[in-house]
Amino acid sequence: MLEDARVYRHKPMNEQHQMLLAQAALYDQADPLAGYRDKFHFPVHTDGNPMRYFCGHSLGLQPKQVAQHVDLAMDIWRYQGFDRQFEGGKPWLKYMQDLNSSMASLVGAEAAEITVMNALTVNLHLLLASFFRPQGKRCKIVIEKGAFPSDRYAVISQLRWHGLDPEQHLIEIAPPDGQRLIDESQLEHLLEQQGHEVALVMFPGVQFLTGQFFDLPRITRAAHKAGALAGFDLAHAAGNLPMQLHDSGTDFAAWCGYKYMNGSPGTLGGCFIHARHHNNPDLVKLAGWWANAPATRFDMPVDIDWAGGADAWQISNPPLMTAAPLIAALAIHNDAGMDALRTKSLALTGYLEQLLNSMLSDHLEIITPPEPERRGCQLSVRVKAGTEAGEQLFQQLRAKGYACDWRRPDVMRIAPVPLYNTFADVRDLVVCMQTIFKQQA
Repeated sequence: MLEDARVYRHKPMNEQHQMLLAQAALYDQADPLAGYRDKFHFPVHTDGNPMRYFCGHSLGLQPKQVAQHVDLAMDIWRYQGFDRQFEGGKPWLKYMQDLNSSMASLVGAEAAEITVMNALTVNLHLLLASFFRPQGKRCKIVIEKGAFPSDRYAVISQLRWHGLDPEQHLIEIAPPDGQRLIDESQLEHLLEQQGHEVALVMFPGVQFLTGQFFDLPRITRAAHKAGALAGFDLAHAAGNLPMQLHDSGTDFAAWCGYKYMNGSPGTLGGCFIHARHHNNPDLVKLAGWWANAPATRFDMPVDIDWAGGADAWQISNPPLMTAAPLIAALAIHNDAGMDALRTKSLALTGYLEQLLNSMLSDHLEIITPPEPERRGCQLSVRVKAGTEAGEQLFQQLRAKGYACDWRRPDVMRIAPVPLYNTFADVRDLVVCMQTIFKQQA
């Protein structure tokens, strides 16, 4: 779909730019996923036109079918009440089974390895309660320097919960001096030196600020070789990149459903627990009624009869009103298919990269890895003139109807999402940025 930028190198600069810009219409005409854009609502700008939306890494757009699914859920509650939990065309309890299966297909897991529940950080705490069990000298957790704050807060509080001092028992891997990206070899080297002290490695799938996609199987192998466990926060990876969680061997993972999965603000999150842990009687789980096997749950057993698979980590009855939008959103995602979405994502993000490098390299630096296999939809950029100029660019883009986001101290994140963004969106964004820089000159 996307021609190599080298085709244009012998062209005069203006002609090169025009040729690159002209490709957008051709790419959009050839896009097999073009029809999915019409399945989403777009925020409306103050001028009455739809926003050009590049914030799927933060909050996905609302699918048009959400209202229908929520109305159905309301009708179930209104007209059938308790009875619909067990009876009718689609019993209430079956909603969650369907969600587990839909999630599993998106992240490369067995259905029994997935449960959909709670919010992301709540799930991380539940998983850490099981998988962070410090013993003797093996009592440290490794994360990346600059982790998403909620992850760091969760890890620090878990260390303190066990009576451990984060100053001594939290290891944060930082990029080498003068660089912005962490290499997996740094983790491997650390584990070779200190692995006997590490109980858990917890990394992101995609680093929220830089957009770097980490090699999950490689990190998992390194952790296991050192005798530690490996877990991941996949908030910016799930629904963004194809993953094979089961085959990767990772012990656990958690993610939210409202970014690339478009499931509504604060919707239910997903949990992955590898099948090899399901029947381990020594693995501690924080129990609740919903962790009981469905067949005996309503018998009210005094002692818990654990549910099978990842469902044993459930605590409470999941909220139907939160599940309904996620069901609508995942139906779209699964219909498109992760392979097709990844193909378009590579082309769409690659096109954005070409335009930025060709037209705005004097003004912008891309800090996301240039290798396509090391990133998803997101490109993070910084304005070379400094933080103030970067914030001004962000604000001016917003005023003109382009929704990106700004992360201090100096990063603007842009995510062309294959389900609803077009090559024309990308082209127009870069042209708008070029116009802003020219006006500032």
